[in-house]
Amino acid sequence: PDAFRGKHPQRRGVLMETLARAACHGGVQSFHSHVSNSTGTAMRFGVFVPPGNGPFPVLWCLAGLTCTEETFAIKAGAQRLAAELGLMLVTPRHETARRRRGR
Repeated sequence: PDAFRGKHPQRRGVLMETLARAACHGGVQSFHSHVSNSTGTAMRFGVFVPPGNGPFPVLWCLAGLTCTEETFAIKAGAQRLAAELGLMLVTPRHETARRRRGR
């Protein structure tokens, strides 16, 4: 996977890692991970970039307690509409539920 290099002791220099990337409705859906400075834990999020040249307005999609960064992309199918409207979507994982489960 792609990674942006920097200095972070818990991830051996990786500040952000691209976990997956795929074409989607003419744009690109990708999923990423980084280590949070606040919690010291791995944080994950999804990004949909519509077709065309940016900059694009960004819609942050905050999900419920049982959702992940992938749930919105899979269940909502919002990428089609976002591609039509020229919106970038950012879908962070809700970390409270994940920490409760001990992951």
